[in-house]
Amino acid sequence: MATESFEEIAETFEFLDDWEDRYRHVIELGKAMAPMDDAVKVPATKVEGCASQVWLLPRIEGTGPTARFDFQGESDALIVRGLIAVLHALYSGLSVAEVSNVDAKAELGRLGLNEHLSQQRSNGVAAMVERIRRLAAEAAAA
Repeated sequence: MATESFEEIAETFEFLDDWEDRYRHVIELGKAMAPMDDAVKVPATKVEGCASQVWLLPRIEGTGPTARFDFQGESDALIVRGLIAVLHALYSGLSVAEVSNVDAKAELGRLGLNEHLSQQRSNGVAAMVERIRRLAAEAAAA
């Protein structure tokens, strides 16, 4: 289960043969994201378990399990900012109930990210996915 935005990224990756081209594309996705206001880069929005500084701010429209999930994110590392953009494409627009049904590891595997990220970066992605799932679960229960 992937959003249309994520499918577009997956299709682009199919045309990019070289991992360096894919890496550059991920960075470009991150550069295209709107920056987060420094006022929301606080301990409550910081993601622990990432080698870089990472902040995720949920933006939920509606209430209960059918509420729409979205988030804003930022990092001090270009590649991580790009990974946030990929996760945004994967989850944004889903209902908070649907977020838990996304197999992020499999979807990111389609992009070849699993085999090309360092262990530390992979752990950071896992920490971001866990945070996204927890934020959605909390919104679904509210």
